[in-house]
Amino acid sequence: MDEYGDMLLRTACLLLKDRQTAEEAVQDTFIQAYAKIGQLQDPEHLKPWLIRIVINRCRMRQRTWSWRNIFPAAQHVDPVSNDPVTAEAAEELFIKKWQHGQLTEAVRSLDYIYRECVVLYYFHDMSIREISAQLDTAENTIKSRLSRGRQLLKKALAKEEPLR
Repeated sequence: MDEYGDMLLRTACLLLKDRQTAEEAVQDTFIQAYAKIGQLQDPEHLKPWLIRIVINRCRMRQRTWSWRNIFPAAQHVDPVSNDPVTAEAAEELFIKKWQHGQLTEAVRSLDYIYRECVVLYYFHDMSIREISAQLDTAENTIKSRLSRGRQLLKKALAKEEPLR
């Protein structure tokens, strides 16, 4: 739990858009992993196995109806600086956007199928083949979802850029 808990929580938060629900999904993940640890044949595959469990838990939570649909929680968004951006390096701009929560919010705004692929590809550094195996989906489908997800992210981030 100490080694993988934070990583699984970040994944679940990005996929579910709600920290409390994400915490529940991660807790369920560890309970299921403990109960089914005998099914893990190779201890080196523990991380991908846990990621797959948390993804499945997130999918289950996306499908199930709950009181959150009637009383949605208020969205908390960090204020974003409107200072004009000078010629910054791409990495600095990326870090700045990340720190201000724009990138996180943009990822969270994606439909679940795109968000799932983007999170696994960019936040877990998984290859197309690994994502395909994790999600039990064709590689071409994963490529299409990543491409569409990137386009949607680009549009979402472009909307948040201050006009110059």
